[in-house]
Amino acid sequence: MSVFEAIILGLIQGLTEFLPVSSSGHLVLFQDILNLVKPGITLEVILHFGTLLSVFWVFRKDFIDLLSFRKDKDQRYYLFVLIIGVIPTAAIGIFLRSYVDLLFQSTLVVGIAFMITGGILKFLTMLPEGNKNHTQIMVRDALWIGLFQGLAVIPGISRSGSTIAAALWRGLDRKTAVRYSFMLSAPVILGATILEVSSILATGLDRAMLLNYFAGGLVAFLAGIAAIQIFIKVLSEQKFQYFAYYCWVLGTIVIGVSLI
Repeated sequence: MSVFEAIILGLIQGLTEFLPVSSSGHLVLFQDILNLVKPGITLEVILHFGTLLSVFWVFRKDFIDLLSFRKDKDQRYYLFVLIIGVIPTAAIGIFLRSYVDLLFQSTLVVGIAFMITGGILKFLTMLPEGNKNHTQIMVRDALWIGLFQGLAVIPGISRSGSTIAAALWRGLDRKTAVRYSFMLSAPVILGATILEVSSILATGLDRAMLLNYFAGGLVAFLAGIAAIQIFIKVLSEQKFQYFAYYCWVLGTIVIGVSLI
């Protein structure tokens, strides 16, 4: 893989991980339809790590505040509901992993999933803003949001779009919904990264690819920051219908190409 291809994959990963258009779905398309070289396990880990760092960077104050959970009961509770939200996602990822791997082999499934994501995003634009802040998130709210995040393991289903829609549906205000959604993604991305690290340890690090790893990871980090900021702006301006139209058009094209 060339440095240019590593940069392209980093850009795709960083932007689509947080914009509501599904990073996994786009990676499948770029690899299968556009014949882009599939990244090795090491580069995949680096790209995920880059997007993880972008979440930590944008929400660094919130993560630092979590460190005060021993002194602040509100932070203790918020940490608790974050952990609760991870449980459904982890359960789906662990028990359905073999089935999900099969879905990555079908561009038709990806196309259908893009259509579903478009529907979720359109639904999101019709949801009224709630009034729950981070201290008012209930256990069932966290489980519901975590369930939607777990369903996003299907390539083509947007994690950010699904979790924000679920959060607003459960009555969270927009600021809390964004904060909870993206902070909830951090342990999931971290867990997936740790699982993949074992494969790197087994195969060893290709020193000739160090420049590629650095370039791809850096681009994923910077693109991730930009994507989160764009997401927050779009949500505040209630313009998610444009992403819905994009997913519907893309899904239609993918389904058509697959059937042909």
